[in-house]
Amino acid sequence: MTKSSMNWWERFLFRDKGILPTRKLLVFMLILSVSLVMASFWGVPWTFILICNISALLISFLDLMYLPKRQHLSFKRRIPSDMERGVSYPVVLEVNNMSEHGVTYRLVDGLPQSFTRPFPLKGSVEKQSNVVTTYETMAPIRGSFHVDQLYFRYRSKFSLWEKQSTVLLEDTVKVIPDLTDTKEFLENAQKFLLHEGVQIRKQISSVGEFANIRNYVVGDDPRKINWRQTAKLQEVMTNDYEPEHGKHITLLIDCGRMMGVELKVGNRLDRTIEAAIAVAAAALKKGDYVAVLAFSRNTKIYVPPAKGMNHLQMILRSVYDIQVDGVESNYGEVFHYLQTVQKKRSLIMLFSDIRTFLYDESTLAYLKRLRQRHLFLMIGIEDKVLAKRVKDQPTDLKKAMVKSIAQQQTLFKKREKLRWEKQGLQMLEAQEDKLAVTAISNYLHIMNRGLL
Repeated sequence: MTKSSMNWWERFLFRDKGILPTRKLLVFMLILSVSLVMASFWGVPWTFILICNISALLISFLDLMYLPKRQHLSFKRRIPSDMERGVSYPVVLEVNNMSEHGVTYRLVDGLPQSFTRPFPLKGSVEKQSNVVTTYETMAPIRGSFHVDQLYFRYRSKFSLWEKQSTVLLEDTVKVIPDLTDTKEFLENAQKFLLHEGVQIRKQISSVGEFANIRNYVVGDDPRKINWRQTAKLQEVMTNDYEPEHGKHITLLIDCGRMMGVELKVGNRLDRTIEAAIAVAAAALKKGDYVAVLAFSRNTKIYVPPAKGMNHLQMILRSVYDIQVDGVESNYGEVFHYLQTVQKKRSLIMLFSDIRTFLYDESTLAYLKRLRQRHLFLMIGIEDKVLAKRVKDQPTDLKKAMVKSIAQQQTLFKKREKLRWEKQGLQMLEAQEDKLAVTAISNYLHIMNRGLL
């Protein structure tokens, strides 16, 4: 394809500047040409036919006089600088027409291909006025994206010719993880106070810091009754304790090959990052120190421990655009690095694929050394395909073989998990949509029992 033909093709694809005939003009010229050609059978000379076609085409150029010049049109775009993955956001476009002619238009915004693109948008703008149009877009992939162009086509009221203009409007959009679970925890922490289906209401006696004095309710420890306040107020009052603050939480995020497995929404790494941020928000709200380490073959990102809700923004800025690496994770390397940077006792929460982790025998030695100082908890996402294959009915030979292999994998995982848990290394799996709830629930369970 030659350069000139490529330029014409770019124009038809909303990617260039230029003037194009509309469908109305093409249909009119086609009807006129066919009529004149048919008239040639009755003796109409070809010279007359040619003159008529050229004249009609030249007359159509008068339509261009009713089109505004490009310098009379201006544009503005208002798009959120931060967008959560999988959440729809409005984008506002303003078209300002300072000419003496009104136009109808079609436009295509230069969003990345991964965004939802409800284009072209159609509308009209009167002379010396402006119009505001809004559309919804959603980004399914995390990262930083540059939006720099707007493609605008407009025509006059006669709609014979159409001008196209490419406008430079530079914006940068950061697509961050979905913070729905984080917001829900900050708004209603009681929803996350679940551990294996049991509501957590108690903690170890005399463990934690004094919080306040409240009315006694059924189920409270009688040993915590405040008899002085009970006698003064003539109703039973009890001391309320909360877990000690200032504990260290270290979140390990696996970015290896197996974390790229696609789920119903996003992949494993997307869900893991969202769950890790939710746990970080819960810990920071409780006054704990939180550190985050992302790794694959080597350490990718390390956020040192700090406290306060402002630290959540630091964590979010550091991990929002990390992607899956096409390599196997090196657990030994990250645990060795963790020993050098985390000297204080902490709760280490590893988000990874449990089945891949269990095959790496070399990490057991590192974890035994870590276990002497730290508390270890590993959380993975349940393999729905494997669970489904285990429940399938073996109606034929192929299904029976698949079912037996799935059962073998399940038994191996249970056996190895039990062996590692005997070493004090706790492991659990959760459904993809319950990962954040499970992680926060177990964190609160550990804090409430004073295990750290």
